[in-house]
Amino acid sequence: MYYIGIDVGGMSIKAGVTDKDGNVLHKTTLVTKGEYTKEYTISRDIHALIVKLLQESNIAESQIAAIGIGQAGSIDSARGIINYWNNIPMKNVHVVEELHAWHSCPIFIDNDANVAALGECVFGAAKGFDNVLLITLGTGVGSGIIIDGKIYRGEYGAGAEAGHMGIVMDGEPCTCGRRGCWEAYASVSALIRQTKAAMAAHPESQMNAIAAQMGEVNGITSFKAARAGDRAAQEVVAQYIRYVAEGLISLQNIFRPQMFLIGGGISKEGEYLTAPLEKLVYEGMFDKETGDPLKIRPAALHNDAGILGAAALAIKSV
Repeated sequence: MYYIGIDVGGMSIKAGVTDKDGNVLHKTTLVTKGEYTKEYTISRDIHALIVKLLQESNIAESQIAAIGIGQAGSIDSARGIINYWNNIPMKNVHVVEELHAWHSCPIFIDNDANVAALGECVFGAAKGFDNVLLITLGTGVGSGIIIDGKIYRGEYGAGAEAGHMGIVMDGEPCTCGRRGCWEAYASVSALIRQTKAAMAAHPESQMNAIAAQMGEVNGITSFKAARAGDRAAQEVVAQYIRYVAEGLISLQNIFRPQMFLIGGGISKEGEYLTAPLEKLVYEGMFDKETGDPLKIRPAALHNDAGILGAAALAIKSV
């Protein structure tokens, strides 16, 4: 028997068929318009992708033990409902019920960061650990929390939004409408803003040349210049790492995980990012003497994190 993992994004939906050991046997993508109505919900696109995946992989639907879906937004996993998704406005979409009109196997849905964290515990960098926090640094700051081997969801699945933990009172505006959220300082969007400000203040910085060469300012502009010895870039990177650490310290003191995982493209910076983070979080954590050493590691599943996380949800749920 096989499992299907589905990763729902704003512009496309990815899907893969896996075995119980997390080997991805085939994967495919469906580009979406994101223009949904009460009549044409996202469920129809997910259904079309499942059909496409099965046809391409030459696997019969009767061989699928379960389907897992990772979806951004506030997800009521117990009822199989997208409560709310702000990137593509939708509310109260009964995804699992709608999909069961076409597919009879068990179907499960959860927040994308939650399933990515579960996938890392089942197949990735946190395999064998039961208390893990995954933080994804991207356009925003996402978080998935695993406690005693299970996803922590909060009431109606709306919890575990660590990116909207306040770290600066009346600070930078956040996309959620508040000010001072961790996301407003530690996301890659925030890093780009910080990089642009430093570039304007230091026209001699290598960041300007690197951005011109790449045709844009992105999340690695400051890191690339910092590695080359650029002083202004090193200050940007050091400040950004302090912002990331500030949120991790609070999470460390609240949850005391066995391991933090850092996901998103910025995680490819490896120890250049995680080593100073470990030092700063260790310095700020409560009770440094008890337990094993603090561990902060890059997530391991990379581009397949969404598919394997959703597959892990299916595997663990049946």
